[in-house]
Amino acid sequence: MENNLILNSPVAGCMRWGKWGANFTTYDYRQMIDQCLSIGVNSFDHADIYGDYTTEEEFGEALKEDKTIRSQIKLITKCGIQMVTDNRPEHSIKSYNTSKKHIIRSAEQSLKNFGTDYLDVLLIHRPDPLLDPAEVAEAIQSLQIQGKVRSFGVSNFLPHQVNMLRKWVQIDYNQIEVSIIRTSPFTNGILDNCMENDIVPMAWAPLGGGLLTDDLHPHFRSISHAAHLLSEKYAMGLNEMLIAWLNTHPAGILPVIGTTKAERLDQAKKAASIKLTREDWFFLMKAATGEDVA
Repeated sequence: MENNLILNSPVAGCMRWGKWGANFTTYDYRQMIDQCLSIGVNSFDHADIYGDYTTEEEFGEALKEDKTIRSQIKLITKCGIQMVTDNRPEHSIKSYNTSKKHIIRSAEQSLKNFGTDYLDVLLIHRPDPLLDPAEVAEAIQSLQIQGKVRSFGVSNFLPHQVNMLRKWVQIDYNQIEVSIIRTSPFTNGILDNCMENDIVPMAWAPLGGGLLTDDLHPHFRSISHAAHLLSEKYAMGLNEMLIAWLNTHPAGILPVIGTTKAERLDQAKKAASIKLTREDWFFLMKAATGEDVA
């Protein structure tokens, strides 16, 4: 796909770098960014709400230390969720807001947080029942004309929601949950819709949210057994195997690895070009679903 040239695999997920996880200092952010760049990972996934609206700005503080970093990286962020938090006292209930005013205000706040004049990718974080496609299009087109947003996409949108919005504005990305334990996008039309419309799918929680350390999961044993067998066959680790499994799909899935350890991103980077045989792919799928294909 043409858009695969914009972002490289894997994408570093930053949700837990700040208040919601590791509580990185500015030094820690800078170290992690530098480590990512040293292994060839240059795309960073954010959302305005991460860290109760604090993580973007903390990341931006690290960027200020070396003005050359911005040209080396791709910044992805999301907007559209309004959280109840002390940092947004005007929010009385968790809700969605995809109005033109909110999208523009959110994007401009993200630009300020990062200390940059453009976002590489802006995503609508969740489908909004009150979404007005004309308003979204006006907001995105205004931001793009001003050079503030380079590419636009959505997150967690179903095919019919993508198709509706596409009539007003070009969609380049759909960030979805897909993994060895979230296999529905392979059959419910989401990935088909991406291929049909030249939309690049990004996968959040691509490793199944720590499945291989969760022996309470109903398919833990079968998936773990199958993944171990294949990891030996392909001479790679378990995490690399699960990324290679996603990579085998023709939609060109970009995994968003939510980690605070650069070595996990390095593993995913090494697996980004590996594809399994068809039978091995279905071997893992059977382990995940407990069933042979029809």
